[in-house]
Amino acid sequence: MIKKFKSLKFTTRRSIEALVFLVVFFAIFGYLAHKMGLPNMLNTIMQTSYSLLMETVFYLMAITVLSGALGKLLTEFGVVRLIEHLLKPLMKPLFNLPGVAALGGILTFLSDNPAIIALANDKNFSQYFKKYQLISLTNFGTAFGMGLIVIVFMIGIGYGGGAIVGLVGAIFGSIISTRLMQRFIIKSYPEFKTEDVSKGDEQSISFKTEGNIFLRVLNSILDGGKSGVELGLAIIPGVLIISTFVMMLTFGPTNGVYTGAAYEGVAVLPYLAGKIDFVFQWLFGFNNPELVAFPITSLGAVGAALSLIPKFQASGFIDGNAIAVCTAMGMCWSGFLSTHTAMLDCLGYRKLTSKAIIAHTIGGLCAGVVAHWIYVLVSLIMA
Repeated sequence: MIKKFKSLKFTTRRSIEALVFLVVFFAIFGYLAHKMGLPNMLNTIMQTSYSLLMETVFYLMAITVLSGALGKLLTEFGVVRLIEHLLKPLMKPLFNLPGVAALGGILTFLSDNPAIIALANDKNFSQYFKKYQLISLTNFGTAFGMGLIVIVFMIGIGYGGGAIVGLVGAIFGSIISTRLMQRFIIKSYPEFKTEDVSKGDEQSISFKTEGNIFLRVLNSILDGGKSGVELGLAIIPGVLIISTFVMMLTFGPTNGVYTGAAYEGVAVLPYLAGKIDFVFQWLFGFNNPELVAFPITSLGAVGAALSLIPKFQASGFIDGNAIAVCTAMGMCWSGFLSTHTAMLDCLGYRKLTSKAIIAHTIGGLCAGVVAHWIYVLVSLIMA
């Protein structure tokens, strides 16, 4: 009888979820179809997705392949280890993490968020951490995910100065997010403050490889490029699905008339952002409300957010400050809503997901604010 009751309760809950989903789905797309016309809406969806695939995804994939090869070369020939040793003294005072954590930040900067989990699950790496520090690596590593790709992309469109300022902002955001997460963990689990992670069998992580220099270079380039291809393929769903939807809520019709062309939409996000534009103007220096689409998209996938930049640039919305803020928030958030749950699940602390998300949301906002005001200060000094 109890089993039958539980089954009925589960079925009822699923039915309610299905009903709510249908209501929300038809409300959103019904509104779009009403404003744009059903044929135009469908054509715009397909044309926008195709344009993003051809003009943005393959460009991003080229960057990921080249940066993947570069990252592998830097690892193979000890540059990553050298940078790690240089950054070690900063880890404790800035992030309250052991010096070896620098390796995790570098690897996620060169690749993507999940790289930190591969390290965290290695006992030869995790043995240097207290439990609360190890869990906070989720926030620390995410703040640098795809960092090289974001910066190279911004430099590629001619905004190197803004990209560097954005990197500084992302570092500030990562400090806030990591330390805030640590406070949340200790408050919920005080015993984690002193509890050590189990020891490994060796004293350090080995990067030793074999073969002559030519083979090491060749293998590094090919292996790194292959990982870049995999990363490039991984960002396709986010770019095509999330960016298409966000763009349809960001941009309006061409010359006031819907034609079914790419990048048309209903401009809901700028309308809503325009109601409180003074907030975005003061915090981030955004002169156009459409720019809020970038950080919103970064919540799900920074690769998808990057696909918005060419359209913003063509519309005249982009300047050095906007690049600095977008770089900072894009790097710091780097799709954490879509990765934090899986990352904490791999570490065995999925129950802390909500705390990690709150800490990282605050960190990302602070990254954008810091980047904006640093850019303003630098502009005043350079004037």
